[in-house]
Amino acid sequence: MSKFEYAKLADAVAAEIASGVLKPGDRLPPQRTFAYERKIATSTASRVYTELLRRGLVVGEVGRGTFISGEARRGIAASTEPRGAKIDLEFNYPMLPTQSLLIAKSLEGLNRPEALDIALRQATSTGTQGLRRTAADYLTRQNRDWSPRPEQMVFTANGRQCIAAALAAVVPAGGRCGVEALTYPFIKGIAARLGVTLVPLAMDEHGVRPDAVQKAHREAHLSAIYVQPVIQNPLGITMPAARRADLLRVVEKLDLVVIEDAVYSFLDDEPPLAALAPDRCVVLDSLSKKVAPGLSLGFVVAPPRLRENVMASVRSGGWTAAGFAFAAAQQLMADGTAAELARLKRLDAQARQKIAAACLAGLEIQTNPKSYHLWLTLPPHWRSQTFVAAAARRDIALTPSTTFAASPGHAPNAVRLALAAPPIDQLEAALGTLAGMLNAQEEDFDSTE
Repeated sequence: MSKFEYAKLADAVAAEIASGVLKPGDRLPPQRTFAYERKIATSTASRVYTELLRRGLVVGEVGRGTFISGEARRGIAASTEPRGAKIDLEFNYPMLPTQSLLIAKSLEGLNRPEALDIALRQATSTGTQGLRRTAADYLTRQNRDWSPRPEQMVFTANGRQCIAAALAAVVPAGGRCGVEALTYPFIKGIAARLGVTLVPLAMDEHGVRPDAVQKAHREAHLSAIYVQPVIQNPLGITMPAARRADLLRVVEKLDLVVIEDAVYSFLDDEPPLAALAPDRCVVLDSLSKKVAPGLSLGFVVAPPRLRENVMASVRSGGWTAAGFAFAAAQQLMADGTAAELARLKRLDAQARQKIAAACLAGLEIQTNPKSYHLWLTLPPHWRSQTFVAAAARRDIALTPSTTFAASPGHAPNAVRLALAAPPIDQLEAALGTLAGMLNAQEEDFDSTE
């Protein structure tokens, strides 16, 4: 069958979706059944389903089948903006009741004209010498067994720009970067815009499997891998020492760069991979979780051999932070406010995990007791996107597993719950509502409502 003919079949299914014949949540028949009904080869049916996945018209869930998503997609799917639900378990931006007072006290000197005169000047990707020293000292105090040097520091406006700058610096357009099979969603859109192909890497309970990196590199050359070794998003995994050593042996042998996202590492005591392989790892971090999403600064800690490339990608991408963000971040790090907020948020995350464990007792969850999120596997009579839709009708926003899948059609039947945003009483109420939905008997709940 020609490309035009299988595309016509995909168009026909798309028309059925648009007309309402096929509705969100409807399950498509198995590919062999679809092939039989349409009098086509099974391989052609597979191409039709792949095209529907590419368009975002369907979602695949491992072991369950292919379902109508109800969302026509242009370009690459990414997480939405916050939806304004009453209880947000979708986005992880921890905000403590006392943090505005702490931040205001730290920054009160910035309203002086002489301070503003400096803060409002044009900034560069490397900031000032004072900022580089302050940032390096801050990261050294926050991370055991790792001491980045001031001359390694490059800055962006936020963590997502750090990812873009690092990818652009180490992976050429048309190149390939390995990523965890379930990964931070925004890297998918970033990579697509840079012309970088993401290659899903198989995981186990310890994180990315070294043999998966070898296999992916053997099948087609990788330039780098992007991983989250400390409190991985969405699974909460922190790589144990043995896995770290095995993974670094493989990347050293294959001469790969490790892009290491450390945005959640402030919640744990484990050092970055760069502590073991400083010349192999580009560490990414930001203040958005530690301090506040509206007062962020991104850090790229690059090996000397890669720093010029990172600086060039920040300049060409237009990802340089504003001067006021530099001044505010330097003050917050220098006077201990950023460190104190991180300490308080560690306690807050642990308290929220205890509430979640009590509310979701008996359900299948995967998490890290130090993290701000957890991974909830759904019972058979629910599927990921249907459960998210049902929760939304109860004013609770969740994230389906498909958002995190690096490869379309390979998402487990699960959701991620972000615990950071709601006040404690709202968090407890929302988790209780979700537990009630999940513990109800199948006949008591229409899972395709």
